[in-house]
Amino acid sequence: MSEQSSNQFEIVVIGAGIAGASVAYELAAGARVAVLEMESQPGYHTTGRSAAVYSEIYGPAPMRALTSQSRAFYKNPPAVFGREPLLTPRGVLYIARSDQSDSLEKLKQAIAGQPGVSSVDAEEIQRLSPLLRPGYAVEGLFEENARGIDVNALHQGYLRGLRERGGEVITNAEVMSAERDTGVWTVSTRNGDFSAPVVINATGAWADEFAARAGVKPVGLVPMRRTALIVATPDGVNPEPWPVTVDADEQFYMKPDAGRLLISPADETPSEPCDAQPEEMDIAICIDRIQQAFALDIRRVENSWAGLRTFVDDHAPVCGFDPDAEGFFWLAGQGGYGIQSAPGLSQLAAKLVIGGPLPDGLEARGFKIDDVSPARLRY
Repeated sequence: MSEQSSNQFEIVVIGAGIAGASVAYELAAGARVAVLEMESQPGYHTTGRSAAVYSEIYGPAPMRALTSQSRAFYKNPPAVFGREPLLTPRGVLYIARSDQSDSLEKLKQAIAGQPGVSSVDAEEIQRLSPLLRPGYAVEGLFEENARGIDVNALHQGYLRGLRERGGEVITNAEVMSAERDTGVWTVSTRNGDFSAPVVINATGAWADEFAARAGVKPVGLVPMRRTALIVATPDGVNPEPWPVTVDADEQFYMKPDAGRLLISPADETPSEPCDAQPEEMDIAICIDRIQQAFALDIRRVENSWAGLRTFVDDHAPVCGFDPDAEGFFWLAGQGGYGIQSAPGLSQLAAKLVIGGPLPDGLEARGFKIDDVSPARLRY
């Protein structure tokens, strides 16, 4: 990279997590693309800490549409993603206590008409999630079409495919500043300067911070910390056939994970952009909530971590060119839905970058481009 000309691209993507890697892969089919990553390896932050669940009824309406749009890719990915399936069977069970009927009803109304979702009674809930304390949940919803996601295979497939298409990934490239002059953005990093007419802001929790360094008005993104733990199952119990079990008010969830249990208090604590770490109070809250709902005696935490899920107020993503900064494209605010919706959202973003029509079938799913445009966040 000693010659300036080698650092000139058609598109520069900031951030090599799942958002940046996926949109760069899509765009590299017809453009010279570079991805700049501040860490020494891609996916160090939120992408590497995902609960790895594909659910078409999880999240606000735009995310549900983008997740459904992603299913075709997941079922039949390009060869560069490997031979093993990206999705594996893993239903999702939403449970409600007797005092949570209103919460469950709101979920039912939001997903009305979604195939593969059925109401379940207390007896069926107990059969599906046998560690639940008898009588704890009185009603629920079961999404049989939900799946587990091989996040590493997905992310690495995008990065591999990007490189095969001639794209570049430059690590240890924290952005110091970005300026636009005569139609070209110059991005100055700790690993050199890079230029392109289009810059894509896929920096996750750092998206508003990067925008400020580029002289672009922020959109109001708030990173929120979420905690997860790995604990053992009771002796002689195989949890693999169980679905992910989620509280109707999303106060906790439990997911089988390689013979163990991944549990979370589903916390959403506002945070500065950072390398998030779990806090003792959140770990204690998680254990308390799980032990109230499940016949599980947690004596030891085998592993714990935290990640940042970044949202704007309406929890829909921010995807599109900034209305006030030419050539500056937002791809942020995916929150906890970024992995499951990555194929659909990256295909949408690539179309918007190059000025093409929306991906086939997306509008038929009720998707409206105004619901994700950064223009909706300008007051």
